[in-house]
Amino acid sequence: MSRTPLIAGNWKMYKTGLQAVETARKLSHLCSDVQNVEVLIAPPFLCIPLVAASLKNSKIKIGAQNLYFEKQGAYTGEISADMLKAADVEYVIIGHSERRQYFRETDTSVCRKIKAAIDEGLKPILCIGESETQRDEGKTFLTLDKQVSDGLKGFGLDELKDLVIAYEPVWAIGTGKTANIDQVKQVHQFLRSMLEKLFSKTLAAQTRILYGGSVKPENAKDLMGIEDVDGALVGGASLDADKFINIIKYNK
Repeated sequence: MSRTPLIAGNWKMYKTGLQAVETARKLSHLCSDVQNVEVLIAPPFLCIPLVAASLKNSKIKIGAQNLYFEKQGAYTGEISADMLKAADVEYVIIGHSERRQYFRETDTSVCRKIKAAIDEGLKPILCIGESETQRDEGKTFLTLDKQVSDGLKGFGLDELKDLVIAYEPVWAIGTGKTANIDQVKQVHQFLRSMLEKLFSKTLAAQTRILYGGSVKPENAKDLMGIEDVDGALVGGASLDADKFINIIKYNK
């Protein structure tokens, strides 16, 4: 089954509204001739409406970096799925390792957030990945198995038709380290086989599995050339339109 690659930029807590709009407009111009690749950027919450307005006629999709699982209520500082939908958000990143590390997100809360996203028609990007200690102790696949099984617990096939999974080894995020070709290949094959075991061969075949973790122009082509890698979740390199476009155009 053919899967359109997705190159997603996670801007994290960088850029004011004006800076975000400037970068988004430049990236949109650079992407004018991009074909057969879906491009996504996830600005900070405050920047989303401004960026979405500036990209009205662009190929670039808008994503959010997080959401809360309740529809509404006295949850100071949180953002709901329908708020994101109303702001023209299409995708939402859920369970990023930094959310798990700094804000104590669990597989249970991740599962609830995925449910909230799907119920509102948002496309969830489920982030998973092992720490350096877990890899050194030989617990990579055990860790990923739990994150996927618990994160997708209770869902039916129809609910997961737009699911994206992003494998980001924690030890490679923002460190300059990148998993080698064999490591990435093994993990992505394992994840696809897990989806087949948990759900169906069809879902496994259609689900895009991204790689993230110090993806940059210099290694994008090699990473994207690995079987079962369907794109990238890019952090720091996505903040610079000139760098990000060279990842988006990895197949040129």
